[in-house]
Amino acid sequence: MKKANASSIFFRVIEESQYKKTWNKMRLFTVNREKDTRDEIWFVQHSPVFTLGQAAKPEHLLIRKEIPVVKSDRGGEITYHGPGQLVVYLLLDLARRNMSIKELVSFTEGLIIDLLRDHGVRAHSVSGAPGVFVGERKIAFLGFRVRKGRTYHGFSLNVNMDLRPFSMINPCGFEGLEIVDLNMLGKNPGMEVLIDDIRTMFRSMLH
Repeated sequence: MKKANASSIFFRVIEESQYKKTWNKMRLFTVNREKDTRDEIWFVQHSPVFTLGQAAKPEHLLIRKEIPVVKSDRGGEITYHGPGQLVVYLLLDLARRNMSIKELVSFTEGLIIDLLRDHGVRAHSVSGAPGVFVGERKIAFLGFRVRKGRTYHGFSLNVNMDLRPFSMINPCGFEGLEIVDLNMLGKNPGMEVLIDDIRTMFRSMLH
């Protein structure tokens, strides 16, 4: 994996946004970018929505209520996004960085684990289940799409949110999977702190 200069990354903080709106912007950015376009990392919170990745099965949506359901082009299964969850979109030129999608997944999981450790939470990854866990409870979710060597989508981290909608689905396709957020673990550093930490980590790790 080649480490490109972090100055080639632009960090963008977006106000709470509908998932479809941000998704469309990501796709347009990726389709229209050129070989020297700067990579971008977007931070956002979404209005409540269930998203179905390419591997998702309709039966994993257990209860249909007023929460919108969106079929997405990202990898993975079904998940939930809502206020109090930090979503981080990685719009990276993997070919330019000589990075495979497998390396990106491993890199991202490691970054989240390090971030949580810095806030007093011991977390780990699980083989065959992309994301990050605290014990047997899942706290962070991954899903990417690669188009001509460029990636979009990214990861989400549960910070301080209403977790009840996760009971309406089989999260990531796993029946009975328990979900947790930082607040439940007695940690709530706030979104701005986490965004600053993640920005610093990317600058350090992708120098």
